[in-house]
Amino acid sequence: MIVDFHTHIFPQRIKDNREQYASKDSAFSQLYSKSSARIATVNDLLASMDKAAIDISVALNFGWQSHDLCIETNDYIIEALGRYPERIIGFCSIQPSAGEKALKELERCHQNGIRGIGEVRLDEQNIDPTDKVFVGPFIKLAESLGMIMLIHASEPVGHSYPGKSVTNLTKLYYLIETYPKLKVVLAHWGGGMPFYSLMPEVAKALENTYFDTAATQLLYNNHILQFVGQVVSPEKILFASDFPLISQRGTLDLIKSLAISVEHQSLILGKNAERLLGLMEPDLEITKPVYEGLHSN
Repeated sequence: MIVDFHTHIFPQRIKDNREQYASKDSAFSQLYSKSSARIATVNDLLASMDKAAIDISVALNFGWQSHDLCIETNDYIIEALGRYPERIIGFCSIQPSAGEKALKELERCHQNGIRGIGEVRLDEQNIDPTDKVFVGPFIKLAESLGMIMLIHASEPVGHSYPGKSVTNLTKLYYLIETYPKLKVVLAHWGGGMPFYSLMPEVAKALENTYFDTAATQLLYNNHILQFVGQVVSPEKILFASDFPLISQRGTLDLIKSLAISVEHQSLILGKNAERLLGLMEPDLEITKPVYEGLHSN
């Protein structure tokens, strides 16, 4: 089984009216305001999956700054999961500053089959993991529900590009260390976090943390996979494309072309994701959401 752990989908109305949504959210505007920026619906994703022979994709939401936009787009993720439960794993977006409303939204998403939260953008969403008043209850609830948190992690050095955050690895590490039971996926190779796993105490703290390969072609040379595989183990690497920004087939072909063992390739392309998502358990059926209101394409 091949699992793409990092893709993005939006409702057709957002694809058709990107300017309207860009005016509501500065982070969305930065990434998607230009007509050249690719926006995909679930149907676009499925077509790409068929072309690349990918079995399951994790459909991520966006790191919205508004609680209302989180709800609107979470509905679409839930609908997509309901229509294609054997091919789509849904992640939701939560704005912790909404307080109790955010906690209720997280519970609603969990009840409707959502497996995780993401893509969380700490900077743009003003999420401070050290803030135990607003953020603490949100993280603890996610931890207690067994939900995975996929966090955008940009490398703090190197070239600039739209959407690159000034990643504070100290705050990421605080979150991981303070909530050791929380399942964390750090996107884009963790913004450099794997390199610190050469420190024994960091390696111990990262026991429940994984790293995805999203946008590899734009960030690192091909040695990154072998290097991270050596310092944190191939069992911690998740195949991810960042579709529609990056082609699923192109990312898949890249990983298959690298000089890694068949065993390690199998782990990265699917087995690690299956284990993390609980898909390897016998007779496990992917949960179909109880949400039935199909009002979006």
